[in-house]
Amino acid sequence: MLKIYAYKNCDTCRKAIKWLSGRKIKHEILAIRETPPTLTELRIMLQAQGELRKLFNTSGRDYKELGLKDKFPKLSEAEALTLLVSNGNLVKRPFVLGKNMALLGFKQGEWEEIFN
Repeated sequence: MLKIYAYKNCDTCRKAIKWLSGRKIKHEILAIRETPPTLTELRIMLQAQGELRKLFNTSGRDYKELGLKDKFPKLSEAEALTLLVSNGNLVKRPFVLGKNMALLGFKQGEWEEIFN
């Protein structure tokens, strides 16, 4: 089953969930703030996305408050993943994992290609 880490007040997350529901695609919704993706899931997403920065919600308040724009270039992969696993607010959302699939954000055209 598809796992979607989302935040209930996130418009993009709501659009993604509505899109999945409208197509009757079974999915499990996990609250990203309370239950961030695991280290293993983050590594799967990193491998799929190819770039560590893509895993971060760079427009989020926590990212800005932690000064990660300046600190990010100096972080090791392990340090960055530790930040993400410990603070779901830092993770780009929706964060979607399924069989042979790892998606970040919601781009309807991209999703239509993948799910059709």
